[in-house]
Amino acid sequence: QVLVAESGGGLVQAGGSLRLSCAVFRGTLSSYAMGWFRQAPGKEREFAAAISRSGFITEYADSVKGRFTISRDNAKNMVYLQMISLNPEDTAVYYCAATKRTNNVETSNDPLRYDYWGQGTQVTVAS
Repeated sequence: QVLVAESGGGLVQAGGSLRLSCAVFRGTLSSYAMGWFRQAPGKEREFAAAISRSGFITEYADSVKGRFTISRDNAKNMVYLQMISLNPEDTAVYYCAATKRTNNVETSNDPLRYDYWGQGTQVTVAS
């Protein structure tokens, strides 16, 4: 059973930056496409960013494009989400997820295609 664990959340002022990390255990990271999703209070979980198994293909939600960067280090079994120019609308619990339901050059923004999820890390952006 693959385990996914996020870290790096916290409180930041508007305009600030954070880097989230996602560690994958009991699995070979290169076998999984990875995604970051987020859920704000009272709202449904939404897609933020995804990266293919190889790392060559990335996908972003329009709301974060140009501000968030997803990356991965397969040798370290780690995935990252670098976030800059944060605003209060980015406040949410951020979840990392893994899926094998893609080919090597495919990403997915569909949470239903992801089988393994972390517990989430809270990001709060103060105005």
